[in-house]
Amino acid sequence: MYKRQVRLQKFLCLFALIAGVAVFAYALGFATDLYDAFYEAVSMKTFKSKIPGGELLYLIQPFNSKLLMGGLAMILLGVLLFITNTHVRRRYYIGNYVASGLYAVAAVAISIWGHMWIEAYKAYFLTNVDFAVFKEYAERKKSLYTESTFWFDAHYVVFALVLLAAVLLVANAIWKISLMRQEAKLLENGAATEKDIATAA
Repeated sequence: MYKRQVRLQKFLCLFALIAGVAVFAYALGFATDLYDAFYEAVSMKTFKSKIPGGELLYLIQPFNSKLLMGGLAMILLGVLLFITNTHVRRRYYIGNYVASGLYAVAAVAISIWGHMWIEAYKAYFLTNVDFAVFKEYAERKKSLYTESTFWFDAHYVVFALVLLAAVLLVANAIWKISLMRQEAKLLENGAATEKDIATAA
């Protein structure tokens, strides 16, 4: 049973790290379409846009920077799982539980925080951008025109990955506790049996 569990936890730790990388990669590409579409239309001095709603490009920058930092934090927490040998430990110690717990808490926090802001920015894009003006400007300037919300919607997949990693890490820790208790009970029973045999002899 332990061998199967150890093999699984190796996969889980790697999956958690990959999920952190996914958040970071998503943050890098998050504002790509907005940049390509609105950069030339927005004044660097006043942040006013020739396309109504195009100022979203600059409104979104502080969030995007924080999301990048959050993605980096998730990568570091994924690395922490390996630093504490959570991926190979047959028996867990406090550091392994702490590493798994920190990742789980951070995953939930960044997912809730990110979802709230991204949905708000998506709503701003859909309701404040004048798509008729946007299209005319894009045709004239030969720049990107899009009504797609792909980069906004992609967060569902990205955050689902880190949440799944968090759930699996917690479940793995609970399973580990159960196995350790079973092992301790078997050893205790074995010791008691040996004592009874020695007494009887």
